[in-house]
Amino acid sequence: MTKRSKQWSTVEVAGHKCHLFEPTTPSEHGYTVLFLHGLQAGRLEFHQPIVDQFERHGLRVIAPKAEHSWWVDRICERFDPKITGERFVMDHVMPFIAEHWQCEPPRIALLGPSMGGQGVLRLAYKYPNQFPIAAAVFPAIDFQIRIEEGDPVLSKMYRDAEEARQDTATLHIHPLNWPRNQWFCCDPADVRWHRSADRLKMKLYSLGVPFECDLETSAGGHSWEYFSHMAEQAVGFLHERLEQERRRVI
Repeated sequence: MTKRSKQWSTVEVAGHKCHLFEPTTPSEHGYTVLFLHGLQAGRLEFHQPIVDQFERHGLRVIAPKAEHSWWVDRICERFDPKITGERFVMDHVMPFIAEHWQCEPPRIALLGPSMGGQGVLRLAYKYPNQFPIAAAVFPAIDFQIRIEEGDPVLSKMYRDAEEARQDTATLHIHPLNWPRNQWFCCDPADVRWHRSADRLKMKLYSLGVPFECDLETSAGGHSWEYFSHMAEQAVGFLHERLEQERRRVI
């Protein structure tokens, strides 16, 4: 048990578990992080460097569980036969945040690693008004490569790799309507996902869409070690931009 385990609780939303974190001193503005997990959906509470950053900034956290849904708008039988990962967030988790914590955009920021990282970017690109703040750690953007590798779950969700590619985060960027605050990072040693993060960087740059990224820091590849190393930068970005958005709407 970690020293902050008592600050975590579990609730059910639309029949699925969500883990909640309450900092010792919550932000007076009710800032909340919506954390989308990766394929290895370990308990976030056990990753002390990340949780310490939530505590430091007074950020409440909700971490819904959606199995291998990839947070896309496609049915994943392993998750739910009727609700997609995307609709679970939009139709159930977001209303829960509003009711449980009286928190609504732009006081909600997205954070996620790997599968969750691409989900964070994808949701922010599709719904930039609801999610103006997003941070993705080693996002698995070009997830169509997993279909080419024979991923049994994704292969049931999409007809083929090309159909999946058309639904990736990069293809959802609107040149005139984008999240005002986005940050992503990927270790150069992450041979599977670094290339697609670099392609995203180039596309955003060519479109003139503002963003921040770190594709140079190396600290363990595609691992929790790397996520822990980047936690201060990632969560710090979220808190800074939550403050910026608050001042913007006043």
